[in-house]
Amino acid sequence: MEAIGTATWTGTPLAGLLAEAGLLEGTVELVFTGADRGVQGEVEQDYQRSLAVADATRPEVLLAWEMNGRPLEPQHGAPVRLLVPGWYGMTSVKWLTDIEAVAEPFTGYQQVEAYQYKQTDEEVGEPARRMRVRALMVPPGIPDFFTRRRLVDGGRVGLVGRAWSGMAPVSRVEVGVDGSWHEATLDPPLGEHAWRAWRFDWDAVPGDHVLSCRATDATGDRQPVEQPWNIKGLGNNLVQEVAVTVR
Repeated sequence: MEAIGTATWTGTPLAGLLAEAGLLEGTVELVFTGADRGVQGEVEQDYQRSLAVADATRPEVLLAWEMNGRPLEPQHGAPVRLLVPGWYGMTSVKWLTDIEAVAEPFTGYQQVEAYQYKQTDEEVGEPARRMRVRALMVPPGIPDFFTRRRLVDGGRVGLVGRAWSGMAPVSRVEVGVDGSWHEATLDPPLGEHAWRAWRFDWDAVPGDHVLSCRATDATGDRQPVEQPWNIKGLGNNLVQEVAVTVR
């Protein structure tokens, strides 16, 4: 599954802290600063992202200090991080040091430059926010070292994977076998913001095949078989394809 995961998080809802602190009238965004400092786009900067007040005060947004029942490890943002379920990971600022309420939209590099869907450098672009619907398959069998084609023995092969969407719950997963789509079985949901397991039994016959999977969420949004292009490659949810040789 590479850089994708689902965890159980422990923390406190950000909305409660903001209510206790008391946001001033006219606040439009909250700016979150992390301890990681560096140079990007020839700009020396702390990592900073912002959320509109309405997004920051959603009940699922947390200041988290535990992951899977253990204190956050350094690579996951210890000692405390922002957690914004359903949004792409750059929103969940790690190593949180500061939260600032501002009366104007934040225009820092990571907010208006780094994560924008656009096809040319000249475009203003559209910000990447919630995760697009996507499914991934655990490649069956074993890989050929150089081509990464999977080698599978013939017969009944159980295919499994995970699907998720930041827009709405996953409602359907289909498995493609050489371009023909079949309904997969969805496991019961683990939670509102967790990925959802799926499975499909494939009767594998000898020869070369291409397996694929695609998810649909409750809004009707479905993964594309041709990816809309953007210059930074953001939000890639192209249908996964796995080349397989059945022995």
